Amino acid sequence: MASRSAQILEAAARVIARRGVRGLRVEELAEEAGVSTGLIYYHFKDRTGILRHTLEFINDRAERYTTAQDAEAEPLSPREELDRVLLLELQDAPEVRENSTAWGELRASAVFDPVLREDLARATLVWVQEVAALLGQVQPLAPAATLAAAAERLTALLEGLSMRWLSGGLTVGHARVLMADAIEVELTRLRQP
Repeated sequence: MASRSAQILEAAARVIARRGVRGLRVEELAEEAGVSTGLIYYHFKDRTGILRHTLEFINDRAERYTTAQDAEAEPLSPREELDRVLLLELQDAPEVRENSTAWGELRASAVFDPVLREDLARATLVWVQEVAALLGQVQPLAPAATLAAAAERLTALLEGLSMRWLSGGLTVGHARVLMADAIEVELTRLRQP
């Protein structure tokens, strides 16, 4: 059984995905998690603590489903790893839908919340750096600034495609094709002198 704090964070991600950040009420979260409001405050101190830890939880969960690999499988090439990390953010699985929706809600709320904005900016920077590192494994001679710019474009596009997919603007299959095309475009640019 998951720890109480993990149980609360799973519930927080569900509530945020369903109702948005503004709709997150500690009483509803407690009911969703099957715990008391006092326990939530014990673990997370206040609403800001809940949001900060939920953002971390969402990032950790995304890392798990985008990097998990069968222990007996052949190791991936750097290009396969890059494709995997980006394209697995676009899969029609409940966990991915919930994660992506909650991330989008947190991103939208950060416009009005300076504390959340800083936390989200840090989380985004880490994500961009991870993608830049993967791009650098595929194109090791590319300058760091060029890798960072390509990673910034890819992660921003991925967020936009995810929101369009989740809101019914395009299918997940089409979103994946567009993302795969963008990866190829960025790698082609990185190969140019």
